[in-house]
Amino acid sequence: MSEEGKSVFEERAGILKALAHPSRLIMVDELSRGERCVCELTERVRADMSTVSKHLSLLRDAGIVDCEKRGVKVFYRLRVPCVLNFFSCVEAVREENERRAAMAGKDR
Repeated sequence: MSEEGKSVFEERAGILKALAHPSRLIMVDELSRGERCVCELTERVRADMSTVSKHLSLLRDAGIVDCEKRGVKVFYRLRVPCVLNFFSCVEAVREENERRAAMAGKDR
């Protein structure tokens, strides 16, 4: 594989890594319903402001969210809403795993 091809996979892995935390998935899910300020995301995730800000920074660096400061508040929104398509795929895999586990339990 070429270095350019390898680089694309490394970029993809970086985006997936940014999503690979329950709190960040909750934030992306919340942002799917529209723009939110950090204080709203802090309530939803049930974490302190500095922890939520660090998570949002990772999501911003990965290109998943954008932010805008208005007065003393910072508002976040999804940069590319199609990231939610990935959630549908993950849910399909999760449901299939659940189905297989149930079937395996019946075989015993």
